[in-house]
Amino acid sequence: MHFFLGLCLALLSLPAFADDHARLYQAGGWPQQRAHFHDALSVAQQRYRSSLPPAVFAALVENSNRRFQPAAMDNRALATLRQQLADPQPALRFFTSPLGRKIVAAEVEASSKAALQRYAKGMPLPTVTDSRRALIQRLAQALPASEAGAEVSLALAGVAADSLSQMIPGLPFGNAQTRGLLNTQRQRLMRQIETNLDNTLLHVYRDLSEQELSAFVAFADSPGGQAYYQAALAALRAALAVGQGTEELQPL
Repeated sequence: MHFFLGLCLALLSLPAFADDHARLYQAGGWPQQRAHFHDALSVAQQRYRSSLPPAVFAALVENSNRRFQPAAMDNRALATLRQQLADPQPALRFFTSPLGRKIVAAEVEASSKAALQRYAKGMPLPTVTDSRRALIQRLAQALPASEAGAEVSLALAGVAADSLSQMIPGLPFGNAQTRGLLNTQRQRLMRQIETNLDNTLLHVYRDLSEQELSAFVAFADSPGGQAYYQAALAALRAALAVGQGTEELQPL
């Protein structure tokens, strides 16, 4: 599950104009994380290649590529970020600081292809001091990591939904019944992520000193940090559009 947490804070590409919200996208590592998401999307698509007829597989790839088209994701996410984050300055100051850049680098590395391959069978269990584990537990409470991880997981697991609904009329993708099922899956995924969240965060931020980790916790707990992470979660949900049919997505 550490892959999903590496994606939870930033996912989208940088808009062409560079206001403070766009600078925050850049400083927070969103362009790199968005590339990692599309790497994972390609893997998810390929899982269906051997089990679906060629025409069905082609439709699956076309539909999921359209859903996760970079510019469309940007539009949905940036509009939400602007609505939800009135003042980007606190987060921008943090993520452009030396500590912020170190944190973003750690998050980007955690979701890279190399890291996923290295820890495909599980991460090593860390041996840490009680004080460091206490800091990580506070960080886990401050970050919406399980919520964001569940959204990414649902997005990758649901790449076939639009294609199936097109080929088998009457399937309830996108209606209230399906949204209820998605909410059940979302809660299950969050519980699964939370069982190993502390160890995952200990691994991702293993190169931070306790002093640096303490400063990170202070930012995440601050009003500016909470405003950013809640807005980022809302932007992530808007970008991924989990549970929406292709016809429901806003056009470019």
